[in-house]
Amino acid sequence: MSGPSAGAVPAAEFGWPLRPRPVIERRFDKPAQDWLPGHRGVDLAGAPGQEVLAAGDGVVVFAGEVAGKPVVSIEHSGGLRTTYEPVEAKVAMGRRVGRGTVIGALQAGHEGCAAAACLHWGARREGGSRTKREYVDPLGLLRLSPIRLKPVLPESSAAR
Repeated sequence: MSGPSAGAVPAAEFGWPLRPRPVIERRFDKPAQDWLPGHRGVDLAGAPGQEVLAAGDGVVVFAGEVAGKPVVSIEHSGGLRTTYEPVEAKVAMGRRVGRGTVIGALQAGHEGCAAAACLHWGARREGGSRTKREYVDPLGLLRLSPIRLKPVLPESSAAR
C-alpha cells in the first residue's frame, strides 16, 4: 500500500480496538535501540472472548501464531502496520477491513497483565529504502480529547 508517511496519517482514521473504551494497563515504552528491553505497544484491559476491532482501514497481512501466541496484523496506508495479540483471528490474510471491523476474539493469558485478558496493541512504521522500521505509540493514532483544567475560584468570588 502506498500513500503519505505514517506520521501524516490523520488521527480521525483510527479508533480503539476494544469497546467500550478500555483501561490502559501498560503504556508504550520505546527502547533506545530495537534490540533493547521496552514495551513496543500498549496493553488494554478486556475480557476473554471480547471482540477485537480493526483500529483503522487496511489489509490483514498476518493471521496466525507467533511464538505460540495468536496474532493479527493489519497494514494501513502510509506504511503503518498495527498488531493485535493474543487474538484468535476471525479474518483471513489478504482481507480488506475497515475501521471497527471485528478481526478476532481476545484470548486470556497475556503475561504481566492484571486484567482477566489484555490486548497488546502495537504499531510500527515499515521502513523504506532510506529509513528503518520504527515502533510508534498506537495511542498517538487516536484523537484523544485533551484535558482542560479550569481555574478554581474562591467561594466568595464564585458567588458574584
